[in-house]
Amino acid sequence: MQKRLVYDSTHVMRRADELIGAASNRYRITVQVANRAKRRRFEDFDNNDDPSMKPVLRAIMEMSDELTQPEIIGE
Repeated sequence: MQKRLVYDSTHVMRRADELIGAASNRYRITVQVANRAKRRRFEDFDNNDDPSMKPVLRAIMEMSDELTQPEIIGE
């Protein structure tokens, strides 16, 4: 049985709050996070990798990184 990494829930909540605060529409950002998590879940499933982080948490982290560090998004 594999053990998942433990993440600080306050850190995840703070990053999710940043995402919601920066969005003009809370519903829309929630749907975007869900869609990204769903897409990542299928990518991870196809790669047969054991993810150390759940797809929703990974989506929140990635999207909040994109918000705070726009240079990582290549246009």
